[in-house]
Order: sequence, then C-alpha cells, then structure tokens
Amino acid sequence: MSRELIIPEGYKSALTLRETQHAIKYIKDVFQQALSFFLTLDRVTAPLIVQKGSGINDDLNGVERKVEFSTKEIDKEAEVVQSLAKWKRLALYRYGYNAGEGIYTDMNAIRRDDDADNIHSIFVDQWDWEKVIGEGDRNLEYLKTIVSFIAKAIAFTKRKVSLRYPQLKGHICETPFFITSQELEDMYPDKTAKERENIITKEHGTVFVMQIGGKLKSGEKHDGRAPDYDDWSLNGDLLYWNDVLGSALEISSMGIRVNAQSLKNQLEICDAMDRSRFEYHRLILDGTLPLTIGGGIGQSRLCMLLLEKAHIGEVQASVWFDEMMKKCAESGIILL
Repeated sequence: MSRELIIPEGYKSALTLRETQHAIKYIKDVFQQALSFFLTLDRVTAPLIVQKGSGINDDLNGVERKVEFSTKEIDKEAEVVQSLAKWKRLALYRYGYNAGEGIYTDMNAIRRDDDADNIHSIFVDQWDWEKVIGEGDRNLEYLKTIVSFIAKAIAFTKRKVSLRYPQLKGHICETPFFITSQELEDMYPDKTAKERENIITKEHGTVFVMQIGGKLKSGEKHDGRAPDYDDWSLNGDLLYWNDVLGSALEISSMGIRVNAQSLKNQLEICDAMDRSRFEYHRLILDGTLPLTIGGGIGQSRLCMLLLEKAHIGEVQASVWFDEMMKKCAESGIILL
C-alpha cells in the first residue's frame, strides 16, 4: 500500500514546467562534474539489465521483487537492476582501478515494490559511484571524509542553482552532523526510526546516520540492508531537511563495502550463506575483489530538494495511481 500523499498548504512551484526541465539538466550537469572532481571518479557505462541468478543484482532490504523477463533469442531470464552496488565493484576489478580511483554512472532502475508517494517512485534514477580504497581506509573517519565531500558537491550545486534561479529561496547546510543509529535510538527511544530522523535533521539541517543494517539494543533495525554490499558498521544515509514537506529527505545511501570477514558475518546473521555460491561473493571471500566504498545519490530527489518541489513526479516522468494524480492536479502539483 502506498504512503499518504502530503499536500503542502499553499504550495506553488517556484518554476514553470519549462524552467523546471532546464533546471533539471543544469543540476545534473553541475553536480556530476562536482562529484567527479571531489571523489576522483571517471564516468562509465552501466547495465540496465543483468542475467537472473548471477548474484549481481542488488537485493536492497532483501525482500523486494525484481522485474524479470525472457528474451526472444537468449535462453536465459533477465532482470532489471535495482541498483548497481555489486556491478560497480566487479567493474573496478575488471577495469584495473587502483586505490584512490573510482567510477560513477547514471543508474536507471525499476523497483516494483517501492511505495508511491511524494518522495518514492517505482522508477529510480541515481548517480551510482564506487571507489577503490586501501585497508587503512576501512574506518569511520574515512567514511565521514567522503560524506563531507559529497555534501560539499551538493552545496556547490545549490549555490549555482540559486544564482540562476533567484526565486528559489531555500537553504541547505553544507556541513553534515554525524550520528550512529544507536546513538539516535538512545536519544529518542520512544520514537520510530523515521521520527528520529525527522527530529535530528530538522535540528541540524544535514545529517549522516551511520551504522544501518544490524539490530539495535531495542531489538529493532533502524532500517534494512542487504548483507552483501555495505559493511553495516561502516555505512549510513545522508539526510537533508526538506522545508517544503517538513520532513527529512534521504539523498544518498552509501558505505564502505564488505570485506571477506564482514561478508561472512552478515550472511550468517541473515541465514544467507547460500549466496556464497555466486561469483561476486566468492571473489570477495577469497580476497580477489578490491576493497571499495560506494553508494547511490538520488538524481530526482536532489532535483526535488534544490528546486523546492513537493513531489518527485515534478522532476521525473513515471507512473502513478489515478487518485494521486487527481489530488496533485487539484493542488497545483504538476506531474511530468
């Protein structure tokens, strides 16, 4: 079931439809250049579809169904990607990247089980990026450094957009506030994970919640994570306060990736050791694949944030159910 649609009181887009389309391209051009500069990344081409059963497609929280289909001439089932966390790490190995070097790509995906609301769509567009690191970089301080670089790239893009479109009055904080999911639960034990995120992000503007995937002291998880890409002790979500919706908006999920030991531990916790039969998992367990850090940065969500939009459908073309389209039209929210 879809989440409740939020209609901000008195909402009116600051940009016309035509201005919005121009601004979307401008944001994407500026941000990906800034991201590439700050993180030393090359742009590469990535797949939309992968072979079913290859182990390359991401499981996200481990329960989402993939879009599968057969083809006319290839006697194998194919899947539309959900993200590219595993593919990127394999690509860095195949392409011969060294420590300190990395890649980014435009990732388009279909997540058929995502709810549709102001910030969720079954169509997902991200900048997926991945960078080779050394053993000495597998720590929280290095993770925080990379997060700070991404926040700088977003702040730089915001300044450029505001100069071009002065009618956009919003402000974003360039310096992230770092907190672990357990520290957040300790501060607000009677709140849900999303309520905690809203409270802390409203206070600090830009927040990176770390260590997501494992159970907290309460026995609950802050949020779900598949066991075979992020190291749950070295990952997190980058959140920005969204004034238009009055809530935290997740722009990026990222982390230092599993090594052999953390992969084994997390597969055991999730009772998923059967995945070790896949080539991707074997290459981590035997130390073949490089150590990496990576993540995804939502393209439409970043555009939505910087252009002060109330609905993700104002910055991407997707499909929506009839009732949502009707409510949006009645409220002056124009979906592309």
